[in-house]
Amino acid sequence: MPTNFTVVPVDNAGEAGNSAAAAEEGKPASLGNIFQEEAEEENVQGLNSGDEGQGESSPFINSDSDGDYYYEGKNMALFEEEMDSTPMVSSLLNKLANYTNLTQGVREHEEAEYEDGIQRVAVRVPQMGTFIGVYLPCMQNILGVILFLRLTWIVGTAGILGSFAIVSMCCICTLLTAISMSAIATNGVVPAGGSYYMISRSLGPEFGGAVGLCFYLGTTFAGSLYILGTMEILLLYIVPTATVFKEGEDEARLNNMRVYGTCCLLLMALVVFVGVKYVNKLSLVFLSCVFLSIMATYAGVIKTVIEPPEFNVCLLGNRSLRNDKFGICAKTEVVKNNTLTTELWSIFCDSKYPNATCDPFFTNNNLTEIRAIPGLLSGVIKDNLWGEYAPAREPIEKKSLVSEQDPDTPTDTYKPYVFNDIATYFTLLVGIYFPSVTGIMAGSNRSGDLRDAQRSIPIGTIMAIVTTSIIYMSCVVLFGACIEGVVLRDKFGYSVKKTPVIGVLAWPSPWVIVIGSFFSCCGAGLQSLTGAARLLQAIARDGIIPFLQFFGHGKANGEPTWALLLTVGICEIGILIASLDAVAPILSMFFLMCYLFVNLACAVQTLLRTPNWRPRFKFYHWTLSFLGMSLCLSLMFISSWYYALVPMVIAGCIYKYIEYRGAVKEWGDGIRGLSLNAARYALIRLEEVPLHTKNWRPQLLVFCKLNSDLEVKHPRLLSFTTQLKAGNGLTIICSVLEGTYMTREKDAKTGEQSLKAAMVAERTKGFSHIVVSSDLRDGFSLLIQSAGLGGMKHNTVLMAWPAGWKQAGDSSARRNFIETVRETTAAHQALLVAKNIDHFPSNQERQKEGTIDVWWIVHDGGLLMLLPFLLSQHKVWRKCKMRIFTVAQMDDNSIQMKKDLQMFLYHLRLDAQVEVVEMHDSDISAFTYEKTLMMEQRSQMLKQMQLSRTEREREAQLIHDRNTASHSTNEKAAGAPPDKVHMTWTKEKLIHEKNKHREGMGVKDMFNMKPNQSNVRRMHTAVKLNEVVVKNSQNSQLVLLNMPGPPSNKKGHENYMEFLEVLMEGLDRVLLVRGGGREVITIYS
Repeated sequence: MPTNFTVVPVDNAGEAGNSAAAAEEGKPASLGNIFQEEAEEENVQGLNSGDEGQGESSPFINSDSDGDYYYEGKNMALFEEEMDSTPMVSSLLNKLANYTNLTQGVREHEEAEYEDGIQRVAVRVPQMGTFIGVYLPCMQNILGVILFLRLTWIVGTAGILGSFAIVSMCCICTLLTAISMSAIATNGVVPAGGSYYMISRSLGPEFGGAVGLCFYLGTTFAGSLYILGTMEILLLYIVPTATVFKEGEDEARLNNMRVYGTCCLLLMALVVFVGVKYVNKLSLVFLSCVFLSIMATYAGVIKTVIEPPEFNVCLLGNRSLRNDKFGICAKTEVVKNNTLTTELWSIFCDSKYPNATCDPFFTNNNLTEIRAIPGLLSGVIKDNLWGEYAPAREPIEKKSLVSEQDPDTPTDTYKPYVFNDIATYFTLLVGIYFPSVTGIMAGSNRSGDLRDAQRSIPIGTIMAIVTTSIIYMSCVVLFGACIEGVVLRDKFGYSVKKTPVIGVLAWPSPWVIVIGSFFSCCGAGLQSLTGAARLLQAIARDGIIPFLQFFGHGKANGEPTWALLLTVGICEIGILIASLDAVAPILSMFFLMCYLFVNLACAVQTLLRTPNWRPRFKFYHWTLSFLGMSLCLSLMFISSWYYALVPMVIAGCIYKYIEYRGAVKEWGDGIRGLSLNAARYALIRLEEVPLHTKNWRPQLLVFCKLNSDLEVKHPRLLSFTTQLKAGNGLTIICSVLEGTYMTREKDAKTGEQSLKAAMVAERTKGFSHIVVSSDLRDGFSLLIQSAGLGGMKHNTVLMAWPAGWKQAGDSSARRNFIETVRETTAAHQALLVAKNIDHFPSNQERQKEGTIDVWWIVHDGGLLMLLPFLLSQHKVWRKCKMRIFTVAQMDDNSIQMKKDLQMFLYHLRLDAQVEVVEMHDSDISAFTYEKTLMMEQRSQMLKQMQLSRTEREREAQLIHDRNTASHSTNEKAAGAPPDKVHMTWTKEKLIHEKNKHREGMGVKDMFNMKPNQSNVRRMHTAVKLNEVVVKNSQNSQLVLLNMPGPPSNKKGHENYMEFLEVLMEGLDRVLLVRGGGREVITIYS
């Protein structure tokens, strides 16, 4: 047996040439080469038709080189036909080994083309480890403006214990969030998108879009916070004279912040627009500034043990004074043996002379100087243990000192006291401090740049949080142990000559803190603008929020130009607020909202135990995620309950918008798994207890017919379904195709798409299903028996009246309909049959007036009265009034019947007009007799035609069998002498002759037959009832009639359809209703 073989396909000349060349060289042509072109075409079609989420559901990461690996040899010949769809394991592993992830846009897109069209080769940045790629970026984002500008004030206001509680709560919150994030980040490869990708793919497009937008807004307002911090450092400490507004110190300070903040924002936006590579090159400088400032602070603490700094605070009584307004902390001074008044005297008195009239508080209290930094061993820690909260515009006082003051005399706010600029309380401080612990997502945002993201993200992020938590907690204790309380509560350092309080503590100079914090805030602001714009671009390119898709476009190199413009506009809102203390709680809410959903995503995935949930990070538990989620929610409402409602409302609106208008995405998210579990639980619970009458509503199985083009033949049937259901309960739209599934698989999928499209067009909420069956009757039977699941099964079948059953060449339409009626009755299901369904109103039409008439002939559960009520809930039928007709016989008291029916409707809480129609016994008319006779003659003729057709088929089969038998006999008896031939009657010939004789007799007897008396009575009922219905309800918008059942014996079923036709004759819109054998409406509450 040869080991090599050559295959030359004859339908492709080029490919045949290649194979022939291979044969000449003695090389085998592999099956992979032969089917390469077909596989490439399929791949191209798949890439063009699929969306960006297609790769996420595929086991393959790269699909660019699918045609590069062929399967040569014959070792796997058993699987050769499946290799296009199920590749070899070696090919899969090769793709995994060659996988290279793209960055999240933190690097500049360097690809560009020269004028001659030659593309520049992009130089790949080396992959980063845990320390450079995760630890340092998280440290840089966590340590920032709050540490340098507000932490001393928080310690002085809340005390060491209160501040320790604030820092602990916030750090524990971020640590728990980091644990949940680590579990999500290590559960597979995280492609472009970083933290937003993790949240959205874990919680689904609705939650993902809502939380992603909150994360974007938080990052944008973080940019505002850092810019305001930069401007505060610049205008207060670096260039205090560079002010535009002068009048009114507080108001002027806010206006100056707005002007300079806007200029700074535009400058930063220009830097980001020119290229993010400049931001990345400066990031190391900004990070160095942060660490140098922190080291200077710790060095200053150590120095206080040896020699405290020479910074003094001037106190008038127990009130702290601003020493930037004067030089000497005394009322008078001796100059050349002369006692002269000081600058303070001139400030508090109406003149500089000793006999001037002075402020009473200035007169009654002495001036004292105390050290601003008593030192680590001074024991000041005891005074700073507890907090001192105060209202706005109240002077800062040292409570351990006593001062004399008139309680009736208000404090002069124009005097150089140090005032509280805002009212302080514990919850406010929580909201202001929380931004200092954000930034834990910096590592996950760089997952594409990491050498081993699944190892680096958990270790680097958690170590950064632990490190910064230690720094913050130690700073709380050290600040409280080294700095005087009145200085700690001095937010802007007015009492220490307009120097930042942490700068007074730092060594060797306060300028280390000033310059370091300035550049730190600048770098953080640039990175916030860059990250926010790219985050918005990622959300827009996902396509889940249609109105944001415009912001997914950018420059040719991928820079998010339009997203940056929107980010600058939102950031300007924060700058116009002009207060760092007012902006900080806003971004706290957005970040807390984001962290809450990170914890929720981890908890949901853990509890659902989905097969794909296999994180490499093992140190997580759903209780930790739940605790982190609860802590995030608590911190939101602790900080500000009305601020907390803002991101919740925004997230809720975005969620509903994506749900109704957003793109349909399937990301295998946890919320979908949660829905499946909840659905399973609900289905099991529904099946445990039988349904009560009060909870009964029609759960519809709708038989929808498709035409030859596989389009819905009666779309108004779906409209009527929508009007009847109004989106509540179960609706299954189904159809049956005749044939086998193997031959009609594509038709079934096409038909199902047509059903779904028609359901969307008619706003029908439900499920669609196509069944392929060798016989239509069997298909309907299968659907009636097996549609639905568990407790969510249909209890009502809705179908259109087969209008063309008389014109049909065969009786299949009639038999299918009658068998459907019989099977629904046997299954105890209700049946609704709509006549002239194409005349029913669409969902856009409104029935401005008219009635819905119910003809209640027999009681079969009350469905006849429930249906008009359900229809009247829809806007199409809302203005139609309900009328109920019932029929009284000769022995009935029609007056009493009407009263009883009115009372019954009253108890049912139904508003309807009641009419009792009397039908007297009358003789059967000649018209009825003639109509019955014509019906039976037609049925007899159809039987004869059917019998003739059957006999012709049997005769043809008999001839074929006889010829086959004669051929075989001739072959066996070739050469033998002929036997004597006997002419006999075979059994088949005898039956054939009898049937021919019976057929001839049947045609003769058809015109001499008499109608069956049972049929005459049935026809009489149908005719008389039709006359009454037409007389009273011919102009009504809809007529509901009791549907009589088919006869119990199948011999008379051919006349059943004729009775129904007579019953509905002359009526336009009719709904035949047949109950399921149970009560569906009750008078009890």
